[in-house]
Amino acid sequence: MLGDMTASTTPATSARLRTEIPGPASRALQERRAATVAAGVSSVLPVYVTSASGGLLTDADGNTLIDLGSGIAVTNVGHAAPAVVDRVREQAERFAHTCFMVTPYEGYVAVCEALAELTPGDFAKRSALFNSGAEAVENAVKIARVATGRQAVVVFDHAYHGRTNLTMALTARSVPYKHGFGPFAPEVYRVPGSYPYRDGLTGEQAAAAALDRVDKQVGGDSVAAVVIEPIQGEGGFVEPAPGFLPALSRWCSEQGAVFVADEVQTGFCRTGDWFASEHEDVVPDLVATAKGIAGGLPLAAVTGRADLLDAVPPGGLGGTYGGNPIACAAALGAIETLRTRDLAAAARRIGETALPRLRALADETGIIGDVRGRGAMLAAEFVRPGTDEPDPDVTRRVAAACHQAGVVVLTCGTHGNVVRLLPPLVLPDDLLDEGLSVLDRAVRAEAGR
Repeated sequence: MLGDMTASTTPATSARLRTEIPGPASRALQERRAATVAAGVSSVLPVYVTSASGGLLTDADGNTLIDLGSGIAVTNVGHAAPAVVDRVREQAERFAHTCFMVTPYEGYVAVCEALAELTPGDFAKRSALFNSGAEAVENAVKIARVATGRQAVVVFDHAYHGRTNLTMALTARSVPYKHGFGPFAPEVYRVPGSYPYRDGLTGEQAAAAALDRVDKQVGGDSVAAVVIEPIQGEGGFVEPAPGFLPALSRWCSEQGAVFVADEVQTGFCRTGDWFASEHEDVVPDLVATAKGIAGGLPLAAVTGRADLLDAVPPGGLGGTYGGNPIACAAALGAIETLRTRDLAAAARRIGETALPRLRALADETGIIGDVRGRGAMLAAEFVRPGTDEPDPDVTRRVAAACHQAGVVVLTCGTHGNVVRLLPPLVLPDDLLDEGLSVLDRAVRAEAGR
């Protein structure tokens, strides 16, 4: 249990703290880090992990923490998932790299076959593999521009799409992602999205307002792509009102623009469907994926209509490490696990357990303005009592209290006032209950200050 200082040789099955957080070994590593790691690379919680399994992390001091972050929605299948570990080991023993652009290999093809089967739409598809979500989004824009012969890209308030030059331009929040890093890529146009808690609009109303601005300021016949997260991630886990995404998709079809779903954080069963676009039967022209695709190894993809991807001439897409054979092996192991364990259903069960508890907590404490999310992608937005004014200070303290109690949670939101939960989809019910109980106590303590 929490606070148990007793050493044990058996694997931990709950949060077990042997030292303060961070402990002396982690603090020593933090000192070493300060001497050699760039200050611009930050960490949410400076405990240094030495091993992990399922939904638990063990640090250098022997503390075991419940992971409700999954490395930012990466370890959907849990840490050290057996099918991932086995396939990675087997592939590493055979060969680690040849570069698919030089001498190809079956694993790359197999991942593309799986993506063609799993992503929305029953049309002919193609995929290209990359290393990160930002690379996937940037290449989706490249593909759309070549295929349409247009340049303009439409994105939305509160969006987060990455840290490369182009994806910084697509990202909404300045600090810490953009400030001082410009100039940014041109021909990017930002419009309001759908934020039901704050705009009070239906999906159709929000879409009409956004698209009216596009028509007036850009012109539909100039738009190469509309790029959107089906549920916004870093911007606050903002779930658009029903009807918003379908209206955007229809507009793209009418205007000849490419509808790009950035499913980097929402993909691979995170929201209770394989892809969040499926919730409203939206079929994107292109889907950008990463994070949960490979159980912790770096891999990303753009998947979509064959005519779009095949519009790029040979040599126009790729990269030295894109579709690395070990990462492809990990992806096949992760996909096997997602399928055989029906982790989409597991994500739905997590949501069914957590959402009622979070909503009751909001009602009883008065410092949570909105609880939202789908599946195992959940959020609580903190506000000052009696208002909808964001309260980032309370948010930080709640997260810090969870960390001190051995539970890893993350924050997000344009105003930094959202606590987000992204547990591994294999997280057992007792660990989920324990983690939620820690969060519950932290919020009640703040409400009683």
